[in-house]
This record gives sequence, structure tokens and C-alpha cells, in this order.
Amino acid sequence: MIYLDNAATSRPDAECLKTAEKYLLSEFYNPSALYAGGYNLHLELKQVRRNILSLIADDVNFSLVFTSCGTEADNQALFGGGRRGNVVTTLGEHSAVFSAANELKQRGIEVRFANLNCDGSVNAEHLLSLIDDKTSLVSVIHVNNETGAINDIIKIAEKVKQKNKYALFHSDGVQAFGKIPFRFTKNFDLYSVSAHKLGGIKGCGALIKRKNLVIKPYIFGGGQEAGLRSGTENVFGIKCFELAALKRYKSIEENYNFVSKLNFELRASLDKSLFTILSPENGSPYILTVAAAGVRGETILHEADDAGLIIGTGSACSSNEKKRYSRVILACGIDESSADGVLRISFSPENTLEEVKTAAEILNRIVKNRRDIMA
Repeated sequence: MIYLDNAATSRPDAECLKTAEKYLLSEFYNPSALYAGGYNLHLELKQVRRNILSLIADDVNFSLVFTSCGTEADNQALFGGGRRGNVVTTLGEHSAVFSAANELKQRGIEVRFANLNCDGSVNAEHLLSLIDDKTSLVSVIHVNNETGAINDIIKIAEKVKQKNKYALFHSDGVQAFGKIPFRFTKNFDLYSVSAHKLGGIKGCGALIKRKNLVIKPYIFGGGQEAGLRSGTENVFGIKCFELAALKRYKSIEENYNFVSKLNFELRASLDKSLFTILSPENGSPYILTVAAAGVRGETILHEADDAGLIIGTGSACSSNEKKRYSRVILACGIDESSADGVLRISFSPENTLEEVKTAAEILNRIVKNRRDIMA
């Protein structure tokens, strides 16, 4: 089996799972408990926070709140930061931001959506034109989860603050964290990450926030996570997250270069008469989105699965919306015939060149057979 749907979820790192196993079997205590075992876990979680945070920011100006996933982190950012005036975001957001923004509209907050460029990146000029003195929050995805386009959030955040220094800047970094090298600047307020995209387990994410930023909690209860996210912490998941993140960042440049070779190999090996490449060459190498016009992507996905190749047709979360065409792909200006045949192939440093070559052969064969049948 060849697994090329890593943008949906990645294989948990076996070494990290083994190291963290003790937090399930022996050190299973509640980190809010007052006895020694619980208090020691409380101290360990403080260090874990610092370790993860250090990978992209400093712990002087930023702090980290553990959540159950990237979706919860996105929701907390939007509902915590977009509480007045208007909220500005993009048509290319993951559904965790896009749906939350639409819920804000139902609650009486004006939401403005910036257009996309043809590669899925935000039209920065249009985005900035939507910001005014009543804008409370601007949310721009770091790496588009459907095309892999990278938004220059450092430059965008700077220009947002120049236009309205009081507007909060949030970015969904789920497809960037552990994959795209970068560091926070002073213009960042909120940033969402997830564990299971880089070798951690499902059920764990985090919201990184500017330390002096006051936002209301999204989940209420016992006051864990400095009162910002109640609920007993998932210590096992958090430790897996830390270990996987530290491991990925130790070789982030090497992984980036290797995955770029995988991406290039697949681009070169796919039959250009059958497939159109939608992902930009300067996008994240971890995602390659293509279209086979006239052949349904879902059909290709199932035939590829039968042949031992697992790929996606777009955002795994969006597939639950039961819509035939991806709203993000349509917002890129792609026609419906091409949008119907969209496939998202996403890589991991664990993949090999041989797997990619075999994947290209499988995809070329499936689409050619379908075209021959339809001819």
C-alpha cells in the first residue's frame, strides 16, 4: 500500500509513540491533581509548552494553549478574537475557519472574504482593501490545504498592522507547522497547529497566542490551560505531539528538500495529456493538486485505492460537506469540469521515489482507461 494522503493525516511516529507510552500506562495521572505524580506532570507540561513553542516563536512574547485539534484552535481564535466590528478572512480557508466565520455572521458580526489568486493564495491587495478601523480580526491560512499555495503571512501580517494596529492577526498553520521553515514576528497574535499532520496522534492541537493578548475561553469548566481551555489535558497526545514536532524540526530543511524531489518526480511523471497541475511550483512541496478534466476525482480515488494507492480529492474535512465541487478550487477560477476531477496527493518524508513513480503509473493508467471508455 502506498499512502499519499498525508495532508489529511500522517502515520503516527512509532518511536514517539513508544517513548510516550508511559503516559498511558504508568504516569497516567491528572496534571491538575495536587499529589506528587499529578504535580510532576503539571511541571512537565510547562516544559512541553516551551519546547513546542521554541520551534517557531519565543516564550517571552508568546504562549501556547493545548486543544483537542487544529479545528478547535481555529474556532477559539475566531470566536475569541472576532467579537466586534468586522472580521476579514479569505475564500481559501480550511472549513474550520470558513465555517466559524459564517457562524460569526449568524451572530451579527460582519465577515468579509478576500478573493484568491488562481493558485489558491490570497489576493493580498483585495484582503487589505477589506480592512478598516472596525476590523477586529484578520485570519489568513499559512498553507492552502487544497492547493499547497503558501501565503506570505509575515508580510501580510505586517501590512495588516500598518492598516489597523488594533486588528488581531491569526493564521491557520496546520499544513505549515513542521514542514515550512519560518519564525514568528511581532505582528502575529494567534496561530493554530495540529499534531497528527506531522507524526503525532489525532486528538491534540494547539493555539499559539501573543502573551499579553486577552481572549475569552472557548471551552469552560475546570480552568485548565490557564483558564483558556478547560478539560483534563491529554498528556499522552501532548507528549507525542512534542516528540514528533521536535523530531520533524530537527531535519525540517532536509525533509523539505527531499519532499520537493518527490513532488517534482510526480509532476514530471504524470501524463500532461491527462492531468493539469493546479498547485504552484513555489507552493508547499508537501501538497500536489492535479485535475483530470472529464473524469470524477472520486472515481479515480476508489480505483487507485483498489490498486494499492491512497490519495485524496481535496480537504478530508470538506469531503464531509457532500458538495460535488470544492469551494476553494472554484474560488481559484477552475471550471466545474476540471474541479470535478481534482485529486490531492500529499507527501511525507517517509515516502520514497519508487512509491511516487508507481503512483504516477497507477494514476496515468486509471485516467487513460477512463478516457478510452468515454471516447
